[in-house]
Amino acid sequence: MSDAAAPPMILPGLPTVGRRPVLVTGGTGTLGRTVVAELVHSQVPARVLTRGSSDGGAEAGVSYVTGDLCDGSGLSEALDGVQAVIHCATDGRHAQDVDVDGTRRLALAALDAEPAPRLVHVSIVGCWDNPLPYYRAKAQAETVVVESGMPHTIVRATQFHALAAQYFGPYAAGIALAPKGLRLAPVDPEWVAKTLVDVALAEDHATGPIELAGPEVLSAREIAVLTAHVRGVKLRRSLAVPRVGGVLKAFANGSNLPGPDARRGGCTYAAWLTTH
Repeated sequence: MSDAAAPPMILPGLPTVGRRPVLVTGGTGTLGRTVVAELVHSQVPARVLTRGSSDGGAEAGVSYVTGDLCDGSGLSEALDGVQAVIHCATDGRHAQDVDVDGTRRLALAALDAEPAPRLVHVSIVGCWDNPLPYYRAKAQAETVVVESGMPHTIVRATQFHALAAQYFGPYAAGIALAPKGLRLAPVDPEWVAKTLVDVALAEDHATGPIELAGPEVLSAREIAVLTAHVRGVKLRRSLAVPRVGGVLKAFANGSNLPGPDARRGGCTYAAWLTTH
């Protein structure tokens, strides 16, 4: 949990006893691993849905259940007795199978649980306003969640710091791409993970989508300059990419930027760079 005070133990020496677990899908990915770590820190049992066996099950407070969103196997067992599901699983190359159909299978299985757990569904800021196929799948997945009828909260996040560095930081030759008009509000996944856990455990659940974004808005060129400076790389040239096609035009129009009611937080991009 994000507050400074450690949560009270249910039984001394056995901090997770008496607490129902939280299921994390995509628990071995960038965001999912951080969510699991935050649950452990919050002394809440974390149950991770994994497609294969894992040796990480020996970690205190973490258990692993084999299951597959693509065919629905193992979902009933994974959902048994959980109080909430933080749905981080995603696959940009197989978004229809994982993000859309997989979310539908997860929701149907959760509805059969007694009581049905709350679903915290992770999505992307601006997914409704960009024709990028992956974003369209994320928007469709949101519709699946809403129409499922299960208790849920949709949490949309902006691009993570690592993605900003990967796409807009200087490449090996010191050249960076700077699409014209593109701005980002990159966010720290650790702060996003803390917020997701807070949402999952909250007694009063949000009724509408929650947007999460970093504390600042940066242009693609500013990201390139910052990345080069902090990492000690020479930025030889920043290539201005024209706004060609619906995807780049949508980004240039700010479709990926948070709205006025977004929650802003986490470390700045420059601060993140100093430790990564």
